[in-house]
Amino acid sequence: MRTRTTLIGALFVLLAGAAMAKAQQPDAPPAETLILERAIEMALEGNRPVKNARLDVENFADRLAELRTKRLPSFKVTTLVSQPLTPFDLHFEKGVFGDIPGTGPIPNEDTTISSSMKPTMLLQGQVTQPLSQLHRINLNIRQAELTREMSAQELRRARQAVVNDVKRAYFAILQTQSSVETAAAEIKLYRELDRVTTEYVIREVVLKNEQMEVQTGLAKAEYQLLTLNNQMASQKEQLNLLLGRDVRTEFGVSDGVDAAQTVIRETDVASARRRALAQRPEVAAARLKVGSAKLDRRIKKAERIPDVSLAVNYYSPFGFNSVLPKNVASVGVQVEWEVFDWGRRKHELSEKTRAVEQADNSLLEAEGQVLMEVNGQFRRMQEACQMLRIARMAQETERANVKVAAHKYYVQAALLKDVLQAQTALAGANSDYQKALLSFWTAKADFEKAMGEDR
Repeated sequence: MRTRTTLIGALFVLLAGAAMAKAQQPDAPPAETLILERAIEMALEGNRPVKNARLDVENFADRLAELRTKRLPSFKVTTLVSQPLTPFDLHFEKGVFGDIPGTGPIPNEDTTISSSMKPTMLLQGQVTQPLSQLHRINLNIRQAELTREMSAQELRRARQAVVNDVKRAYFAILQTQSSVETAAAEIKLYRELDRVTTEYVIREVVLKNEQMEVQTGLAKAEYQLLTLNNQMASQKEQLNLLLGRDVRTEFGVSDGVDAAQTVIRETDVASARRRALAQRPEVAAARLKVGSAKLDRRIKKAERIPDVSLAVNYYSPFGFNSVLPKNVASVGVQVEWEVFDWGRRKHELSEKTRAVEQADNSLLEAEGQVLMEVNGQFRRMQEACQMLRIARMAQETERANVKVAAHKYYVQAALLKDVLQAQTALAGANSDYQKALLSFWTAKADFEKAMGEDR
């Protein structure tokens, strides 16, 4: 009677292995249950590389404001204060400035003017308003705006990469967690089998080597569980780093991916390609580089135009002899033009023209790379879908095998070992299905990233 009760209890443990594994609670419950959507939000807000990329975009507001000030008048004040170390004399001979009838020679005798040893100061003020330079300044502003847009595309690229990394890390934790549950169920099976086998050895129903075989399998299963727990701890640290928080933060993951209804539907590849070419930040940045190269060429052409400015000048000397004017003010047009440059601007313009051709080639290359990535990720998602279908069929087959083995055992047409083997095969099929499901979601995430989706 006792043996029959033991066997029935063992069978109950075997058939309920998967359910008991999911019901198993860790020693220390996690501080929070982190769902995938919340993890993505936290990463977009707290990821440090994303923060740096966002700060780079914000820096362009100050850079543009700085460039716009170049269109306004510039005010300069120059002051020179000096202390003469040696005196100097100005000598004017008699009549050096001419001989005026009725007045006589100027000066009427040799005259010497000695300099003062007092400190002197020369104050110069200038207001300059650029005129012809406004065209080149506006081109530089437009080029800076394109650079800001390219930086914004780099921010989008960083955000998309982080979202993809978070999804992959999250799915990896789910996959490891599924393996941990399978390993825990396997340990329970081995422990129950070890208990029953020990009793059989005592009753001399089975040999000692069978018990040793069971204990060896139990030790291997416990080692596998330890390895999986360590692997999951490292994966959680990696996800915490992506979220921009302390890597020691404890959390658990939700099995919402497992509970989600996986709908494999036909995907329009042509539409996906068009969306990728329109949304991928690499392609957008390549287009902006083409525009920037063309603006750079226009800026180089604009250097042929002379620099014409409206200038207002004011001079005021202090500490000089009274012969010098005290205040001098003038207004005029200031022109600066390099007439001959030995062909330098021509060669620079040729260089800028080739840069435009290079940017065009880079754009075509980026588009080709994006299309290849979209096609490759679509094929990978197709393969993951087919593998998921196969894993589901294998899971249903193993479930049927467990039912058949259990029925045979009840009618004493099969051994306990057959039931254990069937249950172990079902646990493996469950694990394979979970891996296939998570592989599908990972492939889907990579396909969305290839299309340039931001979330």
